[in-house]
Amino acid sequence: MTVTTDAPAGAEQTPAGAGETGDASVIERSWHEPERFGAIFDAYFAEIHRYVARRLDAQAADDIAAETFHAAFRQRRSYDLSRDNARPWLYGIATNLIGRYRRDEVRKLRALRRLPVERDAGGDEERIDVRVSAHAARRSLAEALAGLPAGQRDVLLLIVLAELTHDQVAEALDVPAGTVSSRFDRARRKLRKALGGTNPLRDEERTR
Repeated sequence: MTVTTDAPAGAEQTPAGAGETGDASVIERSWHEPERFGAIFDAYFAEIHRYVARRLDAQAADDIAAETFHAAFRQRRSYDLSRDNARPWLYGIATNLIGRYRRDEVRKLRALRRLPVERDAGGDEERIDVRVSAHAARRSLAEALAGLPAGQRDVLLLIVLAELTHDQVAEALDVPAGTVSSRFDRARRKLRKALGGTNPLRDEERTR
């Protein structure tokens, strides 16, 4: 799994498949016209698949992304129509399904930690040293992520990989916003400690 250390954009994205009506309207219409739910699938399937693949692998992403939208379709009548953006809802379903693969995710992260550092026989020594240092940092980050409690890891990766805001993560996981902030802060402190004091989310100080 590749985990970038850059801060998420933080800007709420416009629902790509909802057109002018918004996700809530599309979902409501799909109650009586099921084929309309296809717009939600078209808008969000690729990013849900990408999120799962980065946490697990492409094969698991095929299954989990498909199951996410099957579950969403079955649950569409219980969707809160006051929430016009369906992204947090879909990421919440996907994250719950990823929960079945906790051991696989941790095993993958720890496998990344064990990857050897390759050094070219030739080339600029300074460039090689920079690459080796970056590789070592990624290995330390992978190990730190593997050691996080599941709830903290979910919050962190929904913010970093899915680029959800804190409020959207709270909606996705159905937890209070204060819980999201607490879990994120704890996860960030643990990662900083694992990286020798370097803040892996250095731009994440922005208010959300």
